[in-house]
Amino acid sequence: MQIVNESVVNLQYSLSTVNDDNSETHVEQTTAENPLVFIAGIGMMIPMFEQNIMGKTSGDNFDFYLEAADAYGLNHPENVATLPINIFLDQEGKFDAEKIKVGTYVPMMDNQGNQHMGLVTKIGLENIDMDFNHPMAGKKLHFTGSISSVREATPDELSHGHVHGPGGHHH
Repeated sequence: MQIVNESVVNLQYSLSTVNDDNSETHVEQTTAENPLVFIAGIGMMIPMFEQNIMGKTSGDNFDFYLEAADAYGLNHPENVATLPINIFLDQEGKFDAEKIKVGTYVPMMDNQGNQHMGLVTKIGLENIDMDFNHPMAGKKLHFTGSISSVREATPDELSHGHVHGPGGHHH
């Protein structure tokens, strides 16, 4: 069976980011024992990732690049914020330098109660700079891998929005 919308895809991939000098930095890799399993065409994956594997069948290999705009988007300056350090103080009014340090991601909540992960980029005496862009924003991605299996999604899987059984969700 070919990969089409609403089919269950089981695949292994290796992901690298492409640096400015065209060298690559390995990011992650799945295995046959721990594959990526998803329902194609229902918004679970990067749309251009899916477009590049559509029509493939079990046993097919893939090797493609996604420009940043087609992956996790570009870095947007409006997603960088300077926040007053007092919002990072604990209940005793102390700043936890072990928990809040440059290079760490900190869960934050916006005015509507939505949670966002922010990367601490600078700590000053009165303010902390945080970047709320996706960690992979602005990066060109290189995917290689192979399709292990493709099958039709069951009505239950489609109504629940996720794969059931091996490699998927178990109720």
